[in-house]
Amino acid sequence: MGNAVPLAESGAAKAHRTVSRITTILELAASRRSGVRLSELATELDAPRSSLHGLVKGLVTDGYLREQGGAYTIGPAISALLAAAPPTVAEAARGAMEELHRQFNETVMLASPVGSSLVYTDAIESTQPIRYSAPLRVRRPLHPTSSGKCLLAFGTERFRENYLTGHLADVPRVDQVRHELDEVAKAGVAINRGETLPDITGVGAPVFDKGRVVAAIALAGPTSRLGDVVTDIAEATKAAGHEVSERLAGR
Repeated sequence: MGNAVPLAESGAAKAHRTVSRITTILELAASRRSGVRLSELATELDAPRSSLHGLVKGLVTDGYLREQGGAYTIGPAISALLAAAPPTVAEAARGAMEELHRQFNETVMLASPVGSSLVYTDAIESTQPIRYSAPLRVRRPLHPTSSGKCLLAFGTERFRENYLTGHLADVPRVDQVRHELDEVAKAGVAINRGETLPDITGVGAPVFDKGRVVAAIALAGPTSRLGDVVTDIAEATKAAGHEVSERLAGR
């Protein structure tokens, strides 16, 4: 496995407005069970309805969207595309996630990088009354989440530096986070103690495929419960990340 593995050469790629609009349209359609309307897309994208109409109709024609009553939902072409793909990271990770959940009964998540953000693509929530509830399929900042720290620490130097200088305001803060990420890379595990939400501790570990970090597996819960066992959780989460990486290598 190792350090400094490619996550995304974001410095070599530039955003394309049409591509960004299409991907956002698909993401919104996938996130809303009742579908999304053209007026809502125009508001979300801050774009004229006339500019989006052709894109939406084209996606309907090609089967990537389905239209019903003026609302657009995900079409059958998406399922066909996914069916042709090899086993996913989520499929490889599910067993390890279930074991972490069984050990600690805290919320376990799988995070995937999406550009300069992350998205939780799967989660098993704690059954305890007071717990962390993971927001699925919503873009979240990489820092200071424990999953995001892993994606940054084990991504390429260019990706990491572009993120730090683009998302953190002052130089001292950038230097502080840069040092923290170096420590994460050495330890193979990241910890977030109340940086995202008060009294919530998160522990994350990287998942690799073909030498590059492709995801992070994380566990989160109230600091009052995790505080005394965070070292055990860190070791177990790190082992889970390694197990998922081995499964992907076997794939």
